[in-house]
Amino acid sequence: MTKNLNYNNEFIKSIAEKFPTPFYLYNESTLRKNAQLFNKAFEWNKGYKEYFAVKANPNPELLKILKSEGLGCDCSSLSELLICERLGITGEDIMFTSNDTPQAEYIKARELNAIINLDDITDLQILENCAGLPDVISFRWNPGPLYNVSSVIGNPVEAKYGLTSEQLIDAFKAAKSKGIKQFGLHTMIASNLLDENFFVTASKSMFDMITKIKQKTDVNISFVNLGGGFGIAYKPDQKPIDLIKIGTEINTEYTKSGLEKFSPLSIFTESGRLVSAEAGVLVTRVIHKKNTYKKYIGVDASMANLMRPGMYGAYHHITAIRKSDSENCSMETVDVVGSLCENCDKFAINRELPVLEIDDLLVIHDVGAHGHSMGFQYNGKLRCAELLLEQSGNIRIIRRAETFEDYIATLNINKW
Repeated sequence: MTKNLNYNNEFIKSIAEKFPTPFYLYNESTLRKNAQLFNKAFEWNKGYKEYFAVKANPNPELLKILKSEGLGCDCSSLSELLICERLGITGEDIMFTSNDTPQAEYIKARELNAIINLDDITDLQILENCAGLPDVISFRWNPGPLYNVSSVIGNPVEAKYGLTSEQLIDAFKAAKSKGIKQFGLHTMIASNLLDENFFVTASKSMFDMITKIKQKTDVNISFVNLGGGFGIAYKPDQKPIDLIKIGTEINTEYTKSGLEKFSPLSIFTESGRLVSAEAGVLVTRVIHKKNTYKKYIGVDASMANLMRPGMYGAYHHITAIRKSDSENCSMETVDVVGSLCENCDKFAINRELPVLEIDDLLVIHDVGAHGHSMGFQYNGKLRCAELLLEQSGNIRIIRRAETFEDYIATLNINKW
């Protein structure tokens, strides 16, 4: 099966003539469409906000687009906080969720008046000692054996994130005793799920936990962050989730919970993948063909440009753009590989593709999240450029490709 490329072949060829491969190409229209979808799905909740997971794609030009659509930022590191600060994203437009957190990061989050979401009960005292306590505190709940749905995050019982149900009660009591007046509850136990029922069931668990917390601590929980984990259809035969349906059914669970009788509860989400993944493609060029025990197609991108297939065995669909556009080309089964000195440096294994020749182009789909941001420099590989297709049709470089001088810029060597 094929997957819609959203660009015609000649368009991709024309860009590859102007910009050296490999490069990432993002589509502003797709990014805006996905951001608007979240706002539409939860428009029934007056306090709703989607906090885009900055780790998915921290390019400031993309964050500016999402900011203009009303999205906040989910940050988990000092660098992500600093990027937001430079973009004028501060206060309640940032939710800072981290673990094993250096004190400097708490200090910066407090300076920006971000919503701070604590990962452990001991973090409350650490935060108070190093930066002082804010007016609002959120805690991250790890529901333990209630859920085990994510191969990426893993079994919550084995996960390093969050507080147990028992610890959560103690944490809210402790925070209340320190004068905190406003609270939030957060969880994040899924990654890339297409099971719509999970998100509805998980929201019910969150609402039930809030009721339990209110009964045992008498604290005012004003928002619940349902986390992310919304999957996308990486494979052509997969069915995309219906976010509007999910939002509607979560609304039903919220109404059933009776929490509205206490005070309005703002609903937050923190998706990265569903917002930005399908907005990006990685364009790479065939530079080598090898035929040994298997057939290999070597490209000028590598796992250093896109880690997910090598690290997780993740599937990314690939569209071939051949120099000769004959539709009646034969097919063959190949591995698509990069040039790293690692055998896991493969974008596809046993993938059926048209017979390719040197200088043909391959377009790797759905890389706008956890693509460029997970890049690395093993083997001295240099990170590639990022391009943006603006709604006007203009193509703009939003990150240039790294050079060797960038690679050695941090070295402290007196003589070569």
